[in-house]
Amino acid sequence: MIAVQTQDFSAQSVYDELRERARQSGAIVAFVGIVREFADDKSIHAMTLQHYPGMTESALQKIADEAHTRWRLDAETIIHRVGKLRAGEQIVVAAAAAAHRKNAFQAVEFMMDYLKTDAPFWKKEHTDKGEHWVQSRAADADARKRWGGDDAHC
Repeated sequence: MIAVQTQDFSAQSVYDELRERARQSGAIVAFVGIVREFADDKSIHAMTLQHYPGMTESALQKIADEAHTRWRLDAETIIHRVGKLRAGEQIVVAAAAAAHRKNAFQAVEFMMDYLKTDAPFWKKEHTDKGEHWVQSRAADADARKRWGGDDAHC
């Protein structure tokens, strides 16, 4: 399941839905990202996320499909929020169900690494020092490289 939405999500509901779709799985792993309250030397009050409808969902689906194939997942979910989110709010969930925990853990790490580099989202931080668009980080690109593949898309 792939979703880009403004409304919050329930991590428990994501788990329950994944469990229902993958009853045969031996492991379910989920990562929930939260808007940080601090980054570097700034206090973050909120973050605005923009996306390109259609293009973003397609990119998320490609990431999920690649994870599904690489780790023989029984099911996977990516939900990413857009709009203005306050510090402390949930921003993303990536979850995977597989026969074994190692596959589920690796698939979720893969999905998050690719989300940080390949998903078309634009983020603006609202901080105590003003507003600014978030730039890509070399650490995110380095994390993505460990999965191999080309440098443009999964």
